[in-house]
Amino acid sequence: MNSAPEEETGRRVTTLELFFDLVFVFTLTQLTVLLAGDLTFATAGRVALIFVVLFWMYGAYAYLTNQVPPDRPSRRLLLMLGMGAFLVCALAVPRVFDDTGVVFGLGFLAVVVVHTALYTRSHGRDSLWYGVPNALAALSVTAAGFFHGLAADGLWLLAVVLQFVTPFFAEHGPGRADGRRSAAVLRVQLGGLDPAHFVERHGLLLIVAFGESVIAIGTGIGRLPLTAGLLGGAFLSLALAVALWWAYFVRDEEAAEAAFRATPAPKRWRLAMNAYYYAFLPMLLGIAYLATGVKKTLGHLTEHLHPGPALALAGGVALFLVGDVAFRAVLRLRPVRFRASAAPVALATALFGIRVSAVAELLALVGVLVVMLTVEARSCGAPAKGSQSVARS
Repeated sequence: MNSAPEEETGRRVTTLELFFDLVFVFTLTQLTVLLAGDLTFATAGRVALIFVVLFWMYGAYAYLTNQVPPDRPSRRLLLMLGMGAFLVCALAVPRVFDDTGVVFGLGFLAVVVVHTALYTRSHGRDSLWYGVPNALAALSVTAAGFFHGLAADGLWLLAVVLQFVTPFFAEHGPGRADGRRSAAVLRVQLGGLDPAHFVERHGLLLIVAFGESVIAIGTGIGRLPLTAGLLGGAFLSLALAVALWWAYFVRDEEAAEAAFRATPAPKRWRLAMNAYYYAFLPMLLGIAYLATGVKKTLGHLTEHLHPGPALALAGGVALFLVGDVAFRAVLRLRPVRFRASAAPVALATALFGIRVSAVAELLALVGVLVVMLTVEARSCGAPAKGSQSVARS
């Protein structure tokens, strides 16, 4: 057996998986379109609901390809079918609460069916214990397409609840076909998680998501004259994305892989859920809100901002930092206090946009992140790459 070398080096993310991620991140682009069209707290909440539902199934596919790699034609074709279903969901997002809710739901049901079918290749009948509740969540979303207002919101919330209880059903389901009871089916399946592949897969997703904030700069500028002031605003917007990239990729990614390797296999699945689903949710959603804020701000750099764009900018950065703090806390990466302190300060910079100007808010946000990273680096003694301390469980 060559399991030892494989554990040492880890499997790399395939180009097909990256292609899949590009299609999924298109849903993030569409969410910014939905939010930019109606920048209110109600729409921001609905965007969060949509993304929670979608990211659950993205995470399911990340687990899937970690354990059932697309290394043969039948698996590749099924994964491509899942990509097509995600594309249907993405195309329906901008009007999902108006007239495309049923289309979105049926696309999402196809995402679930393909995922379950692929998982049966390695886990057999046990796949039903998470396939069925996921399908019920998709049907709840489909039913929401027939309603409006609170009824539709309630069905979306029901879908989220069904997804969140799915691990319970999978873990406490009956044993395998040989009749022996498996007390923790999900734990057994995810205990063999490949740390290198899993961490790299989510890191690449984050990179592609950052690309959305860059695209937002272009769409925010549109056909406006390229003046020195507008270019300065574009560079400040790019600096925000770069600072958030720095916050995760300079220290956290290698340390996260080390934390996974130091964790006993039966506990890895719970660590993966907490770090790369619950903590990643606010990070990715923060990028979406930030992109919306950038898109709505660049054409009004010297003006007082309305509360919506100002809060989208500041709230997006703050939400990313909150997620990053949770990510570090779950994996026991230190320090976290600088980022925890920076999150409310970043949110408060919305006042600069509302009372002074958009460019003042952008400058303040960049300043908060630069100070945070500088103080943190000095506190850590500016360690070499990958030397972030990891507490052992």
